[in-house]
Amino acid sequence: MILYIAEKPSLARAIAAALPSPQKKEEGCIWLPNGDCISWCIGHLLEQAEPHQYNPAYKSWNLDHLPIIPTDWQWQEKANTKKQLGILKKLIKKATTLVHAGDPDREGQLLVDEVLHYTKVPAQKLKNTKRLLVNDLTPSAIKKELNNLRSNNEFAALSRSALGRARADWLFGLNLTRAYTIKGRQAGYQGVLSIGRVQTPVLGLVVARDKERDAFIPKDFYQVWANIQTPEGAVFQAKWLPSEACQPYMDEENRVLSLPLAKNVANRITNKPAIVMEANYKQKKQAAPLPYSLSALQIDAAKAFSLSAQQVLDVCQTLYERHQMITYPRSDCRYLPTQQHKDAPAILAALAKSGGEIQQGAQHADASRKSKAWNDKQVTAHHAIIPTSQAHKAASLSKTEALVFNLIARQYLMQFYPEYDYLASYIKLEIEGGQFEAKGNTPLALGWKALLPSKKKNNDPEDENQNELPKLNKNEELWCTQGQVQEKVTTPPAAFTDASLLAAMTGISRFVTDKDIRAILKDTDGLGTEATRASIIELLFKRGFLIRQGKQIHASQTGRAFIDCLPVQLVTPDMTAKWESALNSISVGEASYQAFMESLEVNLNQLLNASRDMPTSALQNLPPPTKNPFAKRKNTTSRKAPSTRKTTGAKSSSTKTRRRSKASS
Repeated sequence: MILYIAEKPSLARAIAAALPSPQKKEEGCIWLPNGDCISWCIGHLLEQAEPHQYNPAYKSWNLDHLPIIPTDWQWQEKANTKKQLGILKKLIKKATTLVHAGDPDREGQLLVDEVLHYTKVPAQKLKNTKRLLVNDLTPSAIKKELNNLRSNNEFAALSRSALGRARADWLFGLNLTRAYTIKGRQAGYQGVLSIGRVQTPVLGLVVARDKERDAFIPKDFYQVWANIQTPEGAVFQAKWLPSEACQPYMDEENRVLSLPLAKNVANRITNKPAIVMEANYKQKKQAAPLPYSLSALQIDAAKAFSLSAQQVLDVCQTLYERHQMITYPRSDCRYLPTQQHKDAPAILAALAKSGGEIQQGAQHADASRKSKAWNDKQVTAHHAIIPTSQAHKAASLSKTEALVFNLIARQYLMQFYPEYDYLASYIKLEIEGGQFEAKGNTPLALGWKALLPSKKKNNDPEDENQNELPKLNKNEELWCTQGQVQEKVTTPPAAFTDASLLAAMTGISRFVTDKDIRAILKDTDGLGTEATRASIIELLFKRGFLIRQGKQIHASQTGRAFIDCLPVQLVTPDMTAKWESALNSISVGEASYQAFMESLEVNLNQLLNASRDMPTSALQNLPPPTKNPFAKRKNTTSRKAPSTRKTTGAKSSSTKTRRRSKASS
């Protein structure tokens, strides 16, 4: 008997739909006509044992108990899923062959592996266990993967990496949260001061940005523009490039701070000849942006529709599990396997029946075109988020589901359109001894940009490129009809929003000064994972460390005071970068799990020693922990967000979100 163990019921049902009928459904499993069986987990069926299960004394929080480091790690069965675990135990014992069908990522690998080890599967049966990797829940895609089973042993290192992450987060979060909460109580604060290797640096980012904004002093600065006319009557503008002689009147970013200087230049160039020093014209092409990873999708959805990261993830889970209209959503990859290109005609045909702008875009797509997105070398356990052949069901979606699906579909359609073709123009002029420049981009063929809403084609207020510049030759004489002074004011760095905070987490290397650590963060793709970033941001709101002001995200008084008490190591992303680098090395068999844990224990003891000396004055007189941490959030797209809890499968996805939030925070 073959037993397929899916990560959640929705995946089990999808696997069943790809296998022969008639099938017999029983509690916790589905039997196939040949005697094989499909069963499932419901997210994690097991969790790390609580401290008091190692020692009853640990029920009370006491600095003298720390550090709590288990010598023999234990799992405990989750209370609300014990029944399903019991069903799995019996089926695993009965099965001759096991097929691991967890989600295709580090966490999904551990989720089923931990059940196999907990139920003490014999060594030979464990060795023969197969791995089914599913990115697309449509029957045709699953049939393809069922014919491509791999040995589960190939993913043992990935499982060890996930186990190391889970245990490290437990040690780090539990010990330091207890230490700082006890210190906070000594200062009079009665809430929990939770520490997490990802959540705390994220809070640190927001606090640092808030402080930078508070300390910002605006400055007036001035730009000079020359209105130019050609002998043929064409007009354009050129911007003044201040010379070295102007340095005393400029700031470190070469902005002119002197209004009299700017006015003098404007007056001097009015009604004066302008000589062309350079005139360059280059035809350029811009390739379509890659299909979405989860974070890239969340960032664009936040910008376009003011959806939070968690809302986008919840909608994606519904589109994946209930509607089966997109591929696996918790992906950190923006590339596609070359083999997937064969599915393009079927997907485009489905999109051509979906209605609206997407339908029109699909009708003009060229299925034979292959963009740089198809690249096997860039694909890992999962690929970019794209529509499936079920895309024709778009009319059944709620408003919010449709908005997110259309973003995914449009990004996929772009891969089948020509490149954006434009003429890049650059003109440098000399007027009265001063230098001026003009830049322009003239669209020649929109290509994939034809799929964008017209208002998005040039919507950057800081973009000084002009749409079209005249064709000129070097030494040609033009005329400056007028010099104009444009008054501007320096602005503080923008407050974080859902989009920019997610962008900061994915591009965290920009916030690190240490070159070695910055390189690690570039390789490991930032703070948190695609699956956990949304829940970590929501967790900081729930714990009262972050607050919303409209679309802006700020640190609360408590969040700011807490960060002020912590050592730099906990507030910056450097430590989690080193962790991720080590965990990635473990996942590909290049580093030892044991060495990682030993190093972490040494560091944990150092941090606990630092916590005992923490000054607590900043935690005095703080407001009590909030009972309603979530500020009301206006949903600009739909009053009713689509429920993800109406089906068993959807419920399991929210369970997975919660368990990943708990594990990774």
